[in-house]
This record gives sequence, structure tokens and C-alpha cells, in this order.
Amino acid sequence: MRPKLTLKQIARELDVSISTVSKALRDSSEIGEETKKKIKAFAKLYNYRPNNIALSLKNRKTKTIGIIIPEIVHYFFTTVISGVEQVANEKGYNVIVCLSNNSFDKEVLNMELLANGSTDGFIMSMAKETLQKEDYHHLTEVTNQGMPMVLFDRVIDEVHCDKVIIDDVIGAKKAVQYLIDKGAKKIGLVSTVDYVSVGKLRTRGYLEILRENNVEIDENLILKIEDMDHSEAEIKDFINKNDLDAVFAVNEHFAIHAIKAVQEKGLKVPDDVSVIGFTDGELSKRFIPSLTTVSQHGERMGAEAARLLIDKLERKPEEEESYKTVIVETSLIERNSTKL
Repeated sequence: MRPKLTLKQIARELDVSISTVSKALRDSSEIGEETKKKIKAFAKLYNYRPNNIALSLKNRKTKTIGIIIPEIVHYFFTTVISGVEQVANEKGYNVIVCLSNNSFDKEVLNMELLANGSTDGFIMSMAKETLQKEDYHHLTEVTNQGMPMVLFDRVIDEVHCDKVIIDDVIGAKKAVQYLIDKGAKKIGLVSTVDYVSVGKLRTRGYLEILRENNVEIDENLILKIEDMDHSEAEIKDFINKNDLDAVFAVNEHFAIHAIKAVQEKGLKVPDDVSVIGFTDGELSKRFIPSLTTVSQHGERMGAEAARLLIDKLERKPEEEESYKTVIVETSLIERNSTKL
């Protein structure tokens, strides 16, 4: 394969300085028209392409943004990536995606990679282990160095940056109120442990709406799962032990496990037990029965996160620093896992 032509080689062949070549290719008015024509013709003849990485480093801009997500199995995160890429590409930015696998150490390594000249800024949903440790030093160090960051979905108050969230409390209240309006009285909750912010907030919404409807809260009807690997078995045991007429699950996978557990118990969904989940993914649409769910509109969240980050990257130095929190409204999508 022919070696890539460089500015230095063009300058040597035409007996001009590297600076002259660079300016001519950028159509600078400092270079005479004849010289510019000669340099551009030579570059075109030998199919010269500028080294965008080198130019980015020189200008301290890579035109690349990074995304760190905790897991790839959830449809929600794939839709967020899609939203980020759509806006980023429209604005002339590339996207690098990193996976933390819900590991604190992996999250730190990903941030070091992205903050070390690979990207201009990044978008992140925090790892479960980071939330559990409550150790956010890597986030504050990066923001203190002036690197723009946008947190989405799993966010914390301790880090000052732009954020994109849904109102998890209101989303949960919509779902549980829907079940109550359909006549449900014993509504089970399948959630995550409280250090995962979205699980904590959705649990709060569940509790608040029960109180508002004067429904007695029974702690036995609340399951909080820590280990995702054993969630199916835990949910099956929970369903078998309790006489429920409805289940609200804080994510799609928990909801699907709940439907399977109800069916294995010999009951019908939704005739005997209604089930509502969170996140409108492919499982929700294709499972039988299809899942009534709260849609987080992940693609919209990703688009909003990308806009916030790019606006910050392209902000003029003299503009005052400020942070925004964008709240994306949820919607309830009715399907076959709840009574009509």
C-alpha cells in the first residue's frame, strides 16, 4: 500500500515551507494564488488527505465525544446511543462508546481514556458500583479540569454538570395509578436496591401514589433486587409467596420475569395479574403477552444530552458557565399485559 502523503513531503517536493503548504490547502489569503493553485494541484494529483487527528490535537479539538454506559443488554441504552449519534453526526462530531459493565474501576479507566485527548467531552450514565461506593472523585476531577460532561439517567447531585433525566417518580406514579384505576388492590413492586438512583426514585413514586389513593403499604409486597444474575429466581419466589393482582417492575427485564413467574404459577396475565414495566424495548413489544410499559424515550434523552454537550463545547470562552437539567417526559404505553 502506498504510504500516505504528508505536508512535509509536499513541501519538500515543491520547495516551499510546511507552513506555506498548510495555509495554501486551507485557502489562506496569506498565500499567493499561483502558489495555492500549484500546491492544491499537487495534493489532488497524489490524493492527499489531511491528518484530522493531528489537526485536532494541534487545535485541541478532536471533534469526538465519548459515551460511557453501564450495560449494553438494556434496549434503553442502545436508544440513547442512537440519539447521541444522530445529533453528533449532524453537528460534525464522531462518537466513541465505552462500557463500564457497572464496574467502578472500569468506569474510571474509561474516563481516563476519554479525558486523555481522545475526546472533547463525554456523556455518561453511572455504574451501579460507583453509586454503591458513593465515590465520585473521577467525575469531579474531570469537571474541575474544565472537560465538559453530561450525565443521563443515573445522575447525582454531588457533581456539577449538565444532566438529562426523566422524572422517575412521576413515571412510576403514572404506572401504579393506571393499575389502581383498573381495580388493582394488591400491587407488588419489583425494584432495585436503593443506591441505584432510578430504582430508589421509582420506588418512591410507587409509595407516594399508594398513599395518595389511601392504599395500605405492605412491605412484603416490595422486592428489591441487588444481583441481576439471580433476579429471575428471586422474582419467581416473590410471585409464588404473594397473592397479587398486579405488579409494577422498574425495568423491562424484571417485568418479563414477573410475567413468566405468574404464568408458571398457573395464573393468567392480565386476567389474574396485570404487569407493567419500565422502558419500551424490543422485549416489551415482542413478548407474549406484550408489555404495558412506561417509555423513557431514550433516543430523545440521547439527543438532548448531545445537544447540551456540543453547546458547551462550542461555547465562547467569555460566556458565563452554567448548568442545565433537561427533564424528558415519560409516557405510558398500553399493551396486553394489563386489563383493558
